[in-house]
Amino acid sequence: MCLGIPMKVVEVAGPGRALCANGDVWVEIDTLLVGDVAPGEWLMTFLGAAREKMDEVSALRSRDALSALEAIMNGGEVDIEAAFADLIDREPQLPEHLRSGAPT
Repeated sequence: MCLGIPMKVVEVAGPGRALCANGDVWVEIDTLLVGDVAPGEWLMTFLGAAREKMDEVSALRSRDALSALEAIMNGGEVDIEAAFADLIDREPQLPEHLRSGAPT
């Protein structure tokens, strides 16, 4: 399984590269798929490469969910409704590009 990690751009490291932070972990990320980035922007990263730009609220929400998963895996107690608040009381939706082929 591959999990996306939200990371904040700290500095541009060259064409198609950015130094990004996830808490106190700093990693150089390939940004070729998302275009130009600037310090302060948030990226969803997979295996050292950015796949999309994201707003800060979404990035922090994703980070909270990942922290909750880590706590659960380590046997900790987690307030599931707080950690996954955006998923409570809503039906999942297919992405737009898949809706036209979905059975009704």
